[in-house]
Amino acid sequence: MNAVTGGFRSWPRVAAALAGLLLGGCSWLPAPPTTLNPFASSASPKVPPLEEFTPSATLKVDWHGEVGASEGLGFQPAVVGSSVFAAGRDGTVVRFDDGRPAWKVRAEGKLSAGVGANARLAAVATDKGAVIAVDAANGQVKWTAPINAEVLAPPAVTDAIVVVRTSDHRLLGLDSATGKQKWIYQRANPPLALRSFAGVVVDGNVVVAGYPGGKVVAVNLNNGVALMEVTVASPKGATELERVADVTGLPVLGRQEICAVAYQGRVGCFEAGSGNTLWSRELSSTVGMDRDSRQVYLTDDKDGVHALDGSTGASAWKQAKFSQRGVTRPMVLGGFVVVADREGYVHLLQKEDGSLAARLRLERSAVVAAPRALGPGMVVQTQAGGIYALSVQ
Repeated sequence: MNAVTGGFRSWPRVAAALAGLLLGGCSWLPAPPTTLNPFASSASPKVPPLEEFTPSATLKVDWHGEVGASEGLGFQPAVVGSSVFAAGRDGTVVRFDDGRPAWKVRAEGKLSAGVGANARLAAVATDKGAVIAVDAANGQVKWTAPINAEVLAPPAVTDAIVVVRTSDHRLLGLDSATGKQKWIYQRANPPLALRSFAGVVVDGNVVVAGYPGGKVVAVNLNNGVALMEVTVASPKGATELERVADVTGLPVLGRQEICAVAYQGRVGCFEAGSGNTLWSRELSSTVGMDRDSRQVYLTDDKDGVHALDGSTGASAWKQAKFSQRGVTRPMVLGGFVVVADREGYVHLLQKEDGSLAARLRLERSAVVAAPRALGPGMVVQTQAGGIYALSVQ
């Protein structure tokens, strides 16, 4: 394993950079899927009714805004301090400050991914293969960069570099001031892969991304040089469908480790410096995971929500009452774990045992992207374009 230099906690200097390999053409499967059988019915499965329970907490809507519908794509808001940036498929980009629109702009053309932002810049991608960056303070367009590739994930925005992940899993580093391409990272991938809305995680000078074939890769933010590759799961099976083992959710970075989960594969945590396995076990997910100082939390491909010991991977609890509900990636929120589903419900689970603490239906529209932390609460975007800031009472 190669080591990683700079930016990621205590990762040591790189021993040898991995070579970027030319990415060939891939066939894509939708994710998150209810089935990988290409001959199966495309009709959505019937969603079982939710069970009654006695609430121990309350979810409250602090404010509600609107942006354009996402039309089935995985749009997710970006949070910068107390500001929320959101985008819709029709090109609308809005900044909310404490629930009030600070500005609203309309990009030229339809958007294919949600917004990424920091205190200076907000960036979106169009379905014509262009990245548009606007001033975070006033919404004025700063630059437009044609990249001639489909983008399904929100850009990752830093003061120096905007990182864009294309649907064929190339990473592009664009200059934050001008939009000029500074570097590209690409690698060989399997012939069949899940279609993913997951972007990248940036920590200091390191960019971390999950890949088809059960891989997690770290590259240098400044030049796109590969620093480390971790094998979360190895493809297995007789057919290409059986061998799909993609990391489609965002990896989770700890103080000295990186954790990730693969579809039809494994979940595990690995040493950040060496890539050595700390622990791993068989579990499958298309949406990913979150963690706190004690446990990791993930949603499996049958909509079960798991808590695992962060040091050993041992099971702590499983919440299995969300079958067929298309549950999102979990988010840790204080003493709770939050997930949302395809019927517009937000579910609050007790972090200690996974029991249901609260439930709130936002609207009759699916929530596909995981909630985002907003101060002590959260913000959620529905497929219909509703933006909801919630708090726990």
